[in-house]
Amino acid sequence: MRFYQFLQTLVSYGASALRGKSLAVLMLLLPVPGFAAPVTLVAFGDSLTQGYGLIEQDGFVPQLRGWLADHGATARVINAGVSGDTTSGGLARIDWTLTDDVDAMILTLGGNDVLRGTDPGLVRANIRGILQVAQVKGVEVLLVGMQSPGNYGPDYARDFNAIWPELATEFNALYVTSFFEGLGTDDPAQLRDLFQPDGIHPNADGVALIVDALGPHVLELLARLD
Repeated sequence: MRFYQFLQTLVSYGASALRGKSLAVLMLLLPVPGFAAPVTLVAFGDSLTQGYGLIEQDGFVPQLRGWLADHGATARVINAGVSGDTTSGGLARIDWTLTDDVDAMILTLGGNDVLRGTDPGLVRANIRGILQVAQVKGVEVLLVGMQSPGNYGPDYARDFNAIWPELATEFNALYVTSFFEGLGTDDPAQLRDLFQPDGIHPNADGVALIVDALGPHVLELLARLD
């Protein structure tokens, strides 16, 4: 029974020891419980975050919720992944996504930009804009990096790959080099077993490995809120 319901019950029964000034004294002496709101974490990204091609419980966000619970972290994790989204789309929706109850964010965008060969300068401006909104709103960020394939040339790869570590430093965000860090292999045969037939989106087993690797970084992110 909650504290105030407890007091109301005692009063309604007219307990003699709690009449007059005695009740006021008891209210001062008994501790008032805290009602802290749960930490709210937004997973903000594209189809990798959204869980494309998977049944709901196998997606990134549900598996992350389970991982955090298994490791003693209580957090409300919101799936703000939009399949096909770019950094421009993310910038357009970040302000209304980061509502007043949001405490932290995992930011995973840029994959669709690099598939389209988007100018790294524009990608950088978009990621910076997203981080600026988070900064103004007091939202802590785990920034997940993205790497360019070599087919756009070394200059493009250099400029694109530098975006995430440099902006993480600029905005004091936590940084992880890649969403796929947990897959831990360059063997095409092994990677094939961790991806859906399209070769782009991880399957449930792949997501589990990704969450195992990202999970400790998410705990570090949540620790910043203490």
